[in-house]
Amino acid sequence: MSGSHIDDDEPPEHRRYAQYLRALDGVAETDEAELLAAVLRDEDQAMAEAAVNQHLERRAAEQLTGPGFPAWAAMTATVVGDRAFLVLRLREWTLLRSLALDEPWTEEELLTASDWFQRTVTTSPLVTSPAALGLLAEQGRTRRVRNAAGRRG
Repeated sequence: MSGSHIDDDEPPEHRRYAQYLRALDGVAETDEAELLAAVLRDEDQAMAEAAVNQHLERRAAEQLTGPGFPAWAAMTATVVGDRAFLVLRLREWTLLRSLALDEPWTEEELLTASDWFQRTVTTSPLVTSPAALGLLAEQGRTRRVRNAAGRRG
């Protein structure tokens, strides 16, 4: 079967996931909260959260150090509500912004953050904080993080 035909065996949630990603990719800022909320109402919560996380990652990276990030993060936090993974990831993007802009952060925030976050800190060219890199070089959760931070710090 050609790759251009729709696979009839493809689960419907896979098709919805792809549709959500396309819609989120082109959403106007004014319609973003409404679309995110609609996606999160999908019956397949794991798929819905994965689609929202994919969007969150892209949007957060695009505007990480820009002036619109705090308002976007607040809107997103309201929409995701108490969904633990999305709350955590949004909090970590906000912490990454603090590190990138040399704003206040705490050792506890950095050391209790996820492996994803610690790896991201060690690979992001936006993070140049000797204190953060030094802390991760000494106390990062994984050898990979400690080594990467040590090379940069």
